[in-house]
Amino acid sequence: VSDASGCSMVALLHTGAAKFPRNLLPRVRQAVCSLLAAGVLKGYGSIVSRKLASHGFGASMAAMSSFPPQRYHYFLVLDFEATCDKPQIHPQEIIEFPILKLNGRTMEIESTFHMYVQPVVHPQLTPFCTELTGIIQGMVDGQPSLQQVLERVDEWMAKEGLLDPSVKSIFVTCGDWDLKVMLPGQCQYLGLPVADYFKQWINLKKAYSFAMGSWPKNGLLDMNKGLNLQHIGRPHSGIDDCKNIANIMKTLAHRGFIFKQTSKPF
Repeated sequence: VSDASGCSMVALLHTGAAKFPRNLLPRVRQAVCSLLAAGVLKGYGSIVSRKLASHGFGASMAAMSSFPPQRYHYFLVLDFEATCDKPQIHPQEIIEFPILKLNGRTMEIESTFHMYVQPVVHPQLTPFCTELTGIIQGMVDGQPSLQQVLERVDEWMAKEGLLDPSVKSIFVTCGDWDLKVMLPGQCQYLGLPVADYFKQWINLKKAYSFAMGSWPKNGLLDMNKGLNLQHIGRPHSGIDDCKNIANIMKTLAHRGFIFKQTSKPF
């Protein structure tokens, strides 16, 4: 049956009979992508790709055909770095605020938000913090406060079209700490509201464990090792950690994994 389906699809495209109504093109695209991803059209893949290109599907089809569609238009990869010491200081304050906008169709990075934040309760970074994160005092001195950075995040979200109700996006973090503990805790301390878009997220550790069947005890290092990926940059650099998260997500998506929200509603 699969071969018959494949032959019918190829024949339809080959003969030029595929004059699909414009409103049906998305359904046809998704159907063909699913067949290609599932291996139903094995042997016909190159023919189908060429014929799809001739009918205006272009390069986007090549990107889409390699993995099934995700539930979200965009993934917002986030990884805070915060003031720290041994023993731990309280309250901790965010000092690096990076976000990568990942296209849910191609799993490629489309835009970056990255700012350092001036801590106010403990304005002087500890040697332990600098050694761990690579963030030196000069990188946070004179930078905007968390309130100002959150305002700029909102402006960036609006500029990127992420506040449009028809656009489905969700944050992705390596663990629950960033959005379950760190951000709401500091906002509560400073008397700041937490935007609704920060209240649901995907914990990459849980997603990885669902996909691979093992828990990544050492976080990104274990996930990169489990997927045979090279670690990007230095550990505990917020922006580098975001790049590693994005790379892991892309690899899992290409293996057919569909990402779902893991946090419970607030």
